[in-house]
Amino acid sequence: MTGPRSAVVVNPTKVPDLDQLRRLIEQGLSEKGWPTPKWYETTAEDPGRGQTKKAIGEGAELIFACGGDGTVMAVVTALAGSDVAMAVLPAGTGNLLAANLGLAGDMATGVQVALDGGRRRIDVGVVGEHCFAVMAGMGFDAQMLAGTSEKAKKRIGWLAYVIGGFRHLRDRPMRARIVLDGERSLPRRPRSVIVGNVGRLQGGVRLLQRADPADGKLDVAILSPNNLGHWASLAWAVLRRRDRVPLMETFTAERIEIYTKRTEPRQLDGDLIEPGRSLKINIKPRALLLCVPLPDSDPDLAYDVTAAARQAESLREKTK
Repeated sequence: MTGPRSAVVVNPTKVPDLDQLRRLIEQGLSEKGWPTPKWYETTAEDPGRGQTKKAIGEGAELIFACGGDGTVMAVVTALAGSDVAMAVLPAGTGNLLAANLGLAGDMATGVQVALDGGRRRIDVGVVGEHCFAVMAGMGFDAQMLAGTSEKAKKRIGWLAYVIGGFRHLRDRPMRARIVLDGERSLPRRPRSVIVGNVGRLQGGVRLLQRADPADGKLDVAILSPNNLGHWASLAWAVLRRRDRVPLMETFTAERIEIYTKRTEPRQLDGDLIEPGRSLKINIKPRALLLCVPLPDSDPDLAYDVTAAARQAESLREKTK
């Protein structure tokens, strides 16, 4: 067998048919002449970081991350700074990194993307011992995640987050101070502060127009709507992809510190972390080697996966 040695880090609670997933991956690798991968299941105590470290120690050169946002973030954290590539196989509801890759919940296409060989190094954000590839946030965005039940996510998908967000539209703003690169201090009363490596949210909504995941900087969005009319104006401008969005300021920085007067909810890559009164974020440039659709030409990761999807259809048929 030729080709990279690979491993699958999978959250079994997110995959309805593990046997089907195994056939899908192993069939694809076999046709390419690649070795059979090793399999590692995540646990409630370890969502994927330890399993990824073990896979690397046992010689893996490519990791398939199969699960929700928490699984993907754990794998990103373990791989950051290494030469081991990561392929995203979306199996949860959020799947923020998969959404920015255009994979749209399609595991077969994710496998095909890895087999096609497109690779790109991207930056990652760092918060304490965690790394993230998409976005971190404090305030409304984390409240929205906290207010969305697992049952609703399974029933209606990412739209459940929208419904969860409606419950918090009238909440009071934060009293915050945002410090950029240790120099610029911005006192604000925002509803949310979002720090992004890429620009797209759920449903293909692009929040950060100029975000580039390989420019060595993170993009910061400070959202400050005060009433339902403000929210409507902000949302309309974002959906229309306007260059200027009312009640939203944007900046770029390598280091971002957010301090608040009271404890606020916080999230990394769509996964809640412990609430706190601060969020300190640094960037690790070009730290993650990511499997991406060919051609590798779009700087914001909005790749066209049409060719990979066509090939993936054949793979799906063979594993039914």
